[in-house]
Amino acid sequence: MPVQKITDFLSHHKVHYQTVDHDPAFTAQEIAASSHISGKHLAKTVMVKVDGEMSMAVLPASYKVDVERLRKTLDARHVEILSEQEFEDLFPECEIGAMPPFGNLYGMKVFVAESLAKNEKIAFNAGRLTELIKLDYRDYESMVKPEVKPFSYLA
Repeated sequence: MPVQKITDFLSHHKVHYQTVDHDPAFTAQEIAASSHISGKHLAKTVMVKVDGEMSMAVLPASYKVDVERLRKTLDARHVEILSEQEFEDLFPECEIGAMPPFGNLYGMKVFVAESLAKNEKIAFNAGRLTELIKLDYRDYESMVKPEVKPFSYLA
């Protein structure tokens, strides 16, 4: 989803946001450092498969997914983290690893880590590895309607 589509979506929902340009970076922690945003406020999207269904796990950049805890929390039989090659075709308009955490726009469930949901503001990739969008977490929550779950730990 190109940046313009995301900003149009946010504007349509009358959400106040700001864009943040930064130097090219490839890991969530590098992006946080490059954009001068705390790793606990930068939301990263990790693609997971839950009992065969592709979903998004959204958590702070400085955290990791606890797969077993996510499985138990969801009462699932199997949860696995996907490699970029397994989902890159689902987001052709986004740079690899820069997909925004709007699974609802792709027909996917979104699970947000409790550690991220505690933040007043969050920032996330906007489809490019050089641009973020920053907004109130509550606005994100009202548009995406994610399931908030305890599944992350500080790396």
